[in-house]
Amino acid sequence: MLNLDFEQRVVIDSDSMGWISSPSAGVLRKPLARSDEDVGHVTSIVRYEKGSSFSAHKHPMGEEIFVLEGVFSDETGDYGQGTYIRNPPGSFHTPFSKEGCTIFVKLNQFDQNDSAQLRIDTTKAEWLSGIGGLQVMPLHEFEHEHVALVKWPANEIFQPHRHFGGEEILVLSGEFRDEHGAYPKNSWIRSPHMSEHHPFVKEETVILVKTGHLPR
Repeated sequence: MLNLDFEQRVVIDSDSMGWISSPSAGVLRKPLARSDEDVGHVTSIVRYEKGSSFSAHKHPMGEEIFVLEGVFSDETGDYGQGTYIRNPPGSFHTPFSKEGCTIFVKLNQFDQNDSAQLRIDTTKAEWLSGIGGLQVMPLHEFEHEHVALVKWPANEIFQPHRHFGGEEILVLSGEFRDEHGAYPKNSWIRSPHMSEHHPFVKEETVILVKTGHLPR
């Protein structure tokens, strides 16, 4: 198992990691958290080289994807950079990429009743006003779980706060900061239930953030 103690804070600069081969030629991975089970909990960054594909597979407990670069494809369509995808429990597909792509993917982490199938182009969706100078783009919510993009203007300071049900962040651009450190683009941070921090930025920064989903 890798990083499955949800009571521990985890910080990974994924750009410092090497790529690991997958069972499919041309599909490479950077595992961030995973169980040893074939259909268990997985969080990773995956790269599809040009013309590569992955064999057909099911998502027993769902799949969540954010396209970081390039164009990701499956039977349902082609999805460019900035697309947010949810495939519900029991779904299946055969993914591929004609031109190559890099995605952030989470497998088998849905509630069985979370049946939403989503395809959101965040490059076209509307930003909403958040606290202070923040802008927020809600992507999904189910019970306590909330997923959104958050855009921080330069020099923004947020109030200290706790994370009921934990918090998970992927830095998409800029550099996210708090009292514990600085996290450049492609950093992944997972903070446990009721953890606390005081975040801020010095430059404009965009993060993908999920809250309320970790064990309590």
